[in-house]
Amino acid sequence: MTILQKLTQHNSSELRSRVHFSSETGHIWLHEHRMLLVHADAQASLRKELIDTLGLERARGLLTRMGYASGVRDAELARGRTDCISDLEAFMTGPQLHSLEGIVLVTPIKLEVDREKGKFFGQFRWENSWEGQLHRRDFGIHHEPVCWTEIGYACGYTSAFMGRPILYKETECSGAGDQHCMIIGKPVEEWDDAEEHMKYLNPESIADQLLDLQTQVAELRSKIDAREAARGNFVGESPGFKRAFELLRKVTGMHITVLLLGETGVGKELFARRLHDMGPRAAEPFVAINCAAIPHELLESELFGAEKGAYTGAQVSRPGRFERAHGGTLFLDEVGDLAPSAQAKLLRVLQEGEVERLGDRRSRKVDVRLIAATNRDLHQLVRDGHFRTDLFYRLNAYQINIPPLRERTEDIRPLVKKFLEKYQVIHGKKLAGFTDKAKGALLSYGWPGNIRELQNTIERGVILAPQNGRIEIDHLFTSWKDQAPGEIGLNRHGGLGAPEQQACKALCEAVLAGSMKIDQIEDLLLETAVSRAHGNLSLAARMLGLTRPQLAYRLKCRRAEATPGAESADGLDED
Repeated sequence: MTILQKLTQHNSSELRSRVHFSSETGHIWLHEHRMLLVHADAQASLRKELIDTLGLERARGLLTRMGYASGVRDAELARGRTDCISDLEAFMTGPQLHSLEGIVLVTPIKLEVDREKGKFFGQFRWENSWEGQLHRRDFGIHHEPVCWTEIGYACGYTSAFMGRPILYKETECSGAGDQHCMIIGKPVEEWDDAEEHMKYLNPESIADQLLDLQTQVAELRSKIDAREAARGNFVGESPGFKRAFELLRKVTGMHITVLLLGETGVGKELFARRLHDMGPRAAEPFVAINCAAIPHELLESELFGAEKGAYTGAQVSRPGRFERAHGGTLFLDEVGDLAPSAQAKLLRVLQEGEVERLGDRRSRKVDVRLIAATNRDLHQLVRDGHFRTDLFYRLNAYQINIPPLRERTEDIRPLVKKFLEKYQVIHGKKLAGFTDKAKGALLSYGWPGNIRELQNTIERGVILAPQNGRIEIDHLFTSWKDQAPGEIGLNRHGGLGAPEQQACKALCEAVLAGSMKIDQIEDLLLETAVSRAHGNLSLAARMLGLTRPQLAYRLKCRRAEATPGAESADGLDED
């Protein structure tokens, strides 16, 4: 058995463990990417309709690009494995995925891969190509190769894996009457007729025109909604968000006090800033203070200012937040945490429009638009005697309820997009987005911390995700169930069975219950790795994450324990 055949056999077994089926959610997963199990006949019908409708050339281009996109996505899984295995082994992920996905049986004939030097040459035999067989059924024997989707896949996968354009040509094709298909791939510049084939990977002019029109429409919308575009993270499409924003918009030009209600992290300060920016005071100061974050004994001086000597440590006179916000807007966050003395003084400011610094007898006129916010139930605080009734009615002149993120799930996608763009710039990352499972997790999570928690989670994901890769569930959440309830996977023989995580748990339970010992498990691991590697110690060691000398030493010790006097692990191939 050749090295390529051994790699193929090992990869096939390992990759099957990445496929899982969930009967409860209707998902099929390849690692964290969602897959579809589609009838070959249905796919062939779509292919035939494309050819009949668009013509042979345009259909070929479209199908080739579809395959290319699929290959690029599968290459992400292969690139994630290069840290622990060789380029050759990692590359074989693609051919094995192509076979595992039911497209075609791939057998490597000759393969040279050196990513560091950018060198590549591959020759593969394809058997049982669904595209070649069904094209022949629908159109008869063609005069040239017809496995367009599969060629696109090979080009996309290898180009993404190598980080440079790689072009494949089909030299034999079952759809053209050959017994099987044969393909050869190498860098684009090494083909004399590369331009003739590369044209199928480029969008046609009609697609370019549509994209140009789309860009123009986007630019027009941007100009029309210029003020809306300045909202920063103030985005939302849900009915709850739109209702709150409409209430906000109606009061922008008025002086009335606004009370923002909502849970922690829903964006109350963003609403307050937006109200300020849209109003006539936009050019004046916007001053914010969190009433819960400042000790009660210091809060009054922060709000109303203090004269020199008003209290111990007051070395100079200084204005408070009201004076600093003169002509603009003062935002009082967590106003429900105000101390009783501060509540009384705040009420006087709202009634008289003037403040008196601590330690001063002189009043100062202030012109301030007040916006208050809280996540507490002010009605209940009034009933309990913790909040002044007269102040409550002053603050509650115009109330806006901001719904929690769990009630505005339509806003998660635009917020995620905004935060992803933001933190890629901040952290100097370029990412391909999220895996399908990560997207599902973001949409299904309850977000008790609302937008603030979502923002922090996306930043964590951007930091942990690999450069040019995708953000996975583990990058977002410290703990997440790897599989949904009722999810089953493929075993190494290709059959459906319980996920490997369940088997691992059962093994742990067996050790803890005393029915198995750790030494027995280690023996089993060593024997299985050597058997799967067909006696090749180097390959077996890589499977176990060991060096070859480490594996040889462990085997030697095991044999010595089992057979006193044994000196070596005879019978095992060295290479």
